[in-house]
This record gives sequence, structure tokens and C-alpha cells, in this order.
Amino acid sequence: MEGALAAAALLAGPPPARCVAADPAAAQIDAFDAALLETMKAGKALGPEGRYRKLEPAVRRAFDLGTMTRFTVGLSWAQIPPATQQALAAAFERLTVASYAHNFDGWSGETFVADPNVITRGPDKLVRTQIISPHDAPVAISYRLRQSGGAWKIIDVLYNGSISQLTTRRADFAATLAQEGPAGLAAHLNALADHELKGGD
Repeated sequence: MEGALAAAALLAGPPPARCVAADPAAAQIDAFDAALLETMKAGKALGPEGRYRKLEPAVRRAFDLGTMTRFTVGLSWAQIPPATQQALAAAFERLTVASYAHNFDGWSGETFVADPNVITRGPDKLVRTQIISPHDAPVAISYRLRQSGGAWKIIDVLYNGSISQLTTRRADFAATLAQEGPAGLAAHLNALADHELKGGD
């Protein structure tokens, strides 16, 4: 899935059409898009580490990384010692930020277009966007958000309307978790983050 994420993310571009700010979930995506675009405009000058440092607070504000980590690990989460849970959460966060820093590294004329019609599904909201490229077909990216700590936070990213990043990562990491355990999975996530920051594909 990492390759698919990169393919979608590399199409990302400059100022998005603003969501309707009256909806707090849409406003959260608006703010995250703005942080991405600001980073992209200075992407080459910042370099991978600079983009990472610039995007880290934006990712923390926009994503419920704890919930995402627990889902990625699955049912065995409750049996993992707290210190190892913390290491897994830190590694998952680092990989998430590193992936954005790697994929959103510049701008070549693309735009974000946000759908102001936010969909409510039980406790969640879905904010839909499109990445419009001058040279390629539009790419649909939807954000699933849920309230956490009084704010709407992203808990999943859907590509082309149906490909769940979180479900794909859970499947991708299941073998590592089964073979190497939680500590091995944390090391694997950190290794993937290192690869992203070194410019790997």
C-alpha cells in the first residue's frame, strides 16, 4: 500500500477549495490541507527532515494516532505491555509523518477540491476531497473522522472512495506482528519511516 499512497499523494497540490467551516470535521481537513500546502510550497528547500518537522504538529492535531495504532495492531493490543504500546504508537506516528513528508515534497500545478457536503455515518463523519492534476485524472481521497478529546480527528484515509489506508496497513503489518511480536513491529515501522525520510519509494 505504501506505493499506492505515494502515487496518490504525489498528485497533491496548492490551495484547496475551502470546506464549509461551519462543520468542525470539514474545518479540521481544511486546516490539515493548509499545512500540507504550506509545506509543499517550501518542500525542496526544507528537504525531508525539514518537511517532517513542519508537518509533525499538523499530523498530531489532525489524526487520532492512538486509535489508528490500536486498530493496526488488532485484538492483541490489550495484551501488549504499556511500554511497548507506547513504542508502537510513537513508531506509527513517526511513519505517518514521514510518509507525508516524503510524498508531499513539492507542487506542480495540482489543486485540492473539497466537497462541502459532509457525510455522517454513526459516530463518524466523512469529508471527501479530490486532487485535481493538470495532467492526470482526479484522485478521490476521503477522510473518516471521529470525535476524540473534544475535536474531530482523522481515523482513516480512503483512496478512490474505498481503499482504506488503515485496513491495508493492518494487513501489511500482520505478518511482522505474528513473526516478530509487538517490539519487532515497532522496529519495522521505524525502519519504514527511515526509508521514507531517505527518499525511498
